[in-house]
This record gives sequence, C-alpha cells and structure tokens, in this order.
Amino acid sequence: MTALFRLCSLLPLPLLHALGTLLGWVVFAVSPVYRRRFLANARQAGYGFAAVRQAVGAAGRMTAELPRLWLGTMPACTIQGNECIERARTAGRGALILTPHQGCFEIAPQAYCAAHGPITVLYRPARQPWLAEVMAASRERPNLATAPTTLGGVRQMLKALRRGESVGLLPDQVPPQGQGVWAPYFGRDAYTMTLAARLAQQTGAALLLCRSERLPLGRGYVLHFEELGDPLAGDPHAAAAQINRAMERLVRQCPSQYLWGYARYKTPRQEG
Repeated sequence: MTALFRLCSLLPLPLLHALGTLLGWVVFAVSPVYRRRFLANARQAGYGFAAVRQAVGAAGRMTAELPRLWLGTMPACTIQGNECIERARTAGRGALILTPHQGCFEIAPQAYCAAHGPITVLYRPARQPWLAEVMAASRERPNLATAPTTLGGVRQMLKALRRGESVGLLPDQVPPQGQGVWAPYFGRDAYTMTLAARLAQQTGAALLLCRSERLPLGRGYVLHFEELGDPLAGDPHAAAAQINRAMERLVRQCPSQYLWGYARYKTPRQEG
C-alpha cells in the first residue's frame, strides 16, 4: 500500500480528482449505510439531494488527492483573509483555527505554515501501520507540528498557543466520551468537543475560522479565513453551540464540498 501511495503521489491533480469522483460515486452506490447517512445528514441541514449531489464526488476527490498532498509536491493554494491572520499574530496570543470536514482540509496546515509560520494540528493516529508511516512522513515539514489526541497532545497545543503560534482543529469531529457536550448542529444535538473552547479560554488565543475550497479541474485550492466574531461564551455548552453555529455557517457557504457522509451524530466512543 505504501508503494501504491507513492506512485499515486506522482499523478497530476486533475487525474487524481477524476479518479476520486468515480470512487465517490462507487462508494455511494454500493454502501447503503453510507448513502442513508449522507442523505439524512443533508436533509437535517435542509438540503435535498440535488443541492448536494456534487458532494458525492467531492468525498472521493478528498481521498484520491491525499497521496499528492502527503507525499508529492504541494498543489497551488491561495489564502484569502490574510488580514485577520495578521491581526491575530500581531496580538501575540496565538491563533486557534477551526475548520469543518469540508473541501480539502488536509492542505490547510501545509499552506498556512508556508505563508504564516508555525502551526500545530490535532490528529488521531492511524491504526494501520502502513498508513501511520505514510502520515508521519507527510507531516515532516518545516513549521508544521502534529499533536495526538492525548493529554500530551493537549499540553503540546497549549504550549504552542502560549508561544504565540497557531493551532488547528476540526471541531465537528466527534470526540471520545467525556471530552465533549451535546450541542445543536443543524438543529439536532451532536456530541461536540469542548477542547477548542478550553484552549481559547486558557490562552486568550484569537479564534479564526477556515474553509478549504477545492477548485474545479484540478486547478488547486483556496483557503478562506474569517474571525469568529462574538467573544466565545464561558459556559461549555454555550461555547460548543456557538462553535457549531460557526461551522454551520462555513458549510452553508459551500455545501457541495462538505462530507455529508461523516457520522456526525453518532454516540461517542469510550476512550481507551
């Protein structure tokens, strides 16, 4: 598998996206569980299939582009909203960057660290040894650090923010039992991490939102940055609901690239 990954990393991005589109539709067709969850999540957000059908192929493109992003040369990626990034950096309190499972979120930390300096991203280690090896190699980049989903990883992120650096999270990822609260997401309660709010409240870091957009025909990517706006609530449930509303806003800006098949409303797993 590692050899195949390396081979795919050499392919041009338009070809990878074409293959990924096919992959996305094949999985949608052959997996009734995935298909039902995709459609149910979209309906929960108020979308019929016609409005989000492009997201079927987008999910496959996300998978197919990983070899290029992890092991190949980085595709073209532009950043919009640099002014809010600079305001956060000038304040010197660090920046906590929140992005949903939308578009090419894997390219966000690579493009960010190349343009704006050090960033630490939270990740869940892969269970397959070959994939863990590939992921480790992909993240050996200047100014890019990774923090595992452990207590040690939380300490690592706190230290980075206190140094005035940036930290990236996907707050629509379901955390383990005991590490979140139930909060509305598109009108239905979803188990939501409290980590983002705790990091911001303990460090005073600026809260930035990032949406990763995949351009058509393999032309590259655009990262859209904006500020959260209102101060984050002190109550964990209120803060989680506030962050979920921010993620909803980003998703609605480009619903055709959101991972509607992600099991956002599942019961959290027990840690360990």
